[in-house]
Amino acid sequence: MANKVVVGMSGGVDSSVAAYLLKEQGYDVIGVTMEMWRDAPEVCEDGIEAKKIADQLGIQHVIMHFKPEFEERVVGNFINEYLQGRTPNPCVMCNRTIKWQALMERGKELGAEYVATGHYARVEQLPNRRYAVRNSKAAAKDQTYVLCQLTQDQLAHTVMPLGDFESKDEIRAIASKLGLVSADKKDSQDVCFIEGDYDSYGDFLKARLGEENLPGPGDFVWKDGTVVGQHKGIANYTIGQRKGLNIALGKPVFVQKIDVPNNRVILCDNEDLFVTDLTADTVNLVSEESLDSNKTYIGKIRYSDKGTPCHVTFDGELLHVHFERPVRAVTPGQTLVLYDGEYVAAGALIR
Repeated sequence: MANKVVVGMSGGVDSSVAAYLLKEQGYDVIGVTMEMWRDAPEVCEDGIEAKKIADQLGIQHVIMHFKPEFEERVVGNFINEYLQGRTPNPCVMCNRTIKWQALMERGKELGAEYVATGHYARVEQLPNRRYAVRNSKAAAKDQTYVLCQLTQDQLAHTVMPLGDFESKDEIRAIASKLGLVSADKKDSQDVCFIEGDYDSYGDFLKARLGEENLPGPGDFVWKDGTVVGQHKGIANYTIGQRKGLNIALGKPVFVQKIDVPNNRVILCDNEDLFVTDLTADTVNLVSEESLDSNKTYIGKIRYSDKGTPCHVTFDGELLHVHFERPVRAVTPGQTLVLYDGEYVAAGALIR
């Protein structure tokens, strides 16, 4: 009997081709569209498109509603982090708690042993018996950063068929050859619950909580403590931000720190944003059972970061990182990912 796998299908080209490849590899494939925003039995346009693609591929397709889980684990966390002056990465939280944890639980009810997605990454079991996330061969599309919080059990039951392809053009070529309606569909570019509906994260928070429930205006303060203006609420700012400050000091200025207790936004010059050290928590060990203080890792402090050599110490709770050269705009709430060569060694939250 073939191994059964549930594939998260968004109606996009990556998940469509992932489902096709798994079927070709002999898996018993069930396409699953994860409805995050609607109550059953409502279905979004993505679900309708995914059903058409599943029919083209000759695989089963189901729609699963995850609104309560998504609201609690992802949206609720996103809102709370912003109110605490931090800048979260909701995709990392969603991957671990929804696209894997919740989908695996539902998939088991269908008899599925594995979860698969259209992420550009590879999963391998290493000689130390641990499962690890490895960089995609398509370096420009690599998505290992947002997978850094997956657990060992989740990785042991994960299949990622796109990681060995050299480019997305190859994936689109497969979809075109199959005549899939998703072949030319554009990539999503932003946080899924904000994209297209709001001009900013601040607008989203205002819509969800009401303006009266958000932190109000406060002081813009220069790094020396001098009050230089008024901000419109700390939830509208992130570390390193320059645009949208609406303050004229005769030179470009940037957000250096968000002082939540005093409702202040600290401003600085660009050079003040560079640091060599950070502290992180919520550490998830991936390729290694422990981190080696004598090893040089590559640390990434945001999705688009190219990575910087660094050294670490980890006491089991807090992770201290020292970079070999200064990095810009270390942002509380963002995800730190440590790489050991092509493999994710660990993921953590910057504090």
